[in-house]
Amino acid sequence: MAREPLRVGLLGYGTAGRVFHAPLVAATPGLRLAAVVTGDPRRRAQAGAEHPDAHLLDAPEQLWSAPADLDLVVVATPNRQHVPMARAALAAGLPVVVDKPLAPTSAEAHALIAAAAAAGLPLTAFQNRRWDGDFRTVRRLVEAGELGRVTRFESRFERWRPAIKPGWRESAAPGGAGGALFDLGAHLIDQAVQLFGPVARVYAEVDRRRPGAEVDDDAFVALTHTNGVRSQLWMGAVTAQLGPRFRVLGDRAAYTSYGLDPQEAALRDGGRPGTPGWGEVTPDRYGQLGVDGDLRAVPTEAGRYQDFYAQVEAALRDGTPMPVDPADSAHVVALIELAHQAAAQGATLPVPD
Repeated sequence: MAREPLRVGLLGYGTAGRVFHAPLVAATPGLRLAAVVTGDPRRRAQAGAEHPDAHLLDAPEQLWSAPADLDLVVVATPNRQHVPMARAALAAGLPVVVDKPLAPTSAEAHALIAAAAAAGLPLTAFQNRRWDGDFRTVRRLVEAGELGRVTRFESRFERWRPAIKPGWRESAAPGGAGGALFDLGAHLIDQAVQLFGPVARVYAEVDRRRPGAEVDDDAFVALTHTNGVRSQLWMGAVTAQLGPRFRVLGDRAAYTSYGLDPQEAALRDGGRPGTPGWGEVTPDRYGQLGVDGDLRAVPTEAGRYQDFYAQVEAALRDGTPMPVDPADSAHVVALIELAHQAAAQGATLPVPD
């Protein structure tokens, strides 16, 4: 007998809620987007057009007043609201998915994890870039030893956005966790740690390049992992010519790839997982493996954002692990904090035990 789908309440219908969470929830067997909360009338109308079966609410309190109507809450609000909204969901007895970053500070992230543990409720963070096809390809090559012993990992998430767009991501409001490091760095640092493990030292350069910028829009972070691998991560909004998305150097070979995973663009255009070719790139976008003069194209793994919510559904049904350990995301926030400190001091700082 088919099981009733789990009912999901979504907080926020900006970029995170509308582009990522709502369509991925709706595309996941066993989940149903039951409610969308947004105080913006335009976004509420958009949510109604795109998800006509979902209840449209204008305040989070409308969710907490009827927690028995839901099985999961997704927090896709501005960063400053992640912790209070997640705490409110836990207080209502509901499991929670929080968009990255888990919290504006590592102290708040650890306190939120403790609150979920005390309530006996699942908590996870949406580190969706673990399911990028190019990252999945890099992970496969590294784990298979195709590059030999990796010495250097270069990763870029660069954009050309010389004009400042209004919105909380560009605001220096206290506790807002705006800027490139919290936005793009939360992905790049997480990927580096997933590949190469604990970090011993952090160096960073963090700048505001655009006139009138309130938060960092150009950043470089160097991580020295305890195993000796050096991760060099670039992120920002002022890159007029983009570098390679990944360049991974080993003592046997290197791997280089260009361009972003196509899933975000597909979701923005109304695409959904399960359609033919989902998450795939064409052969002209394949990365190159080998040494100069002896290179071969390596087919890029298909991106699989759909796996995140499939694992959430399985965790809620069967008690299997959530797709992302929130402690991983708390550690990423701690590394972001340390990067800001390193940049301010112009120093390389050790990672505390």
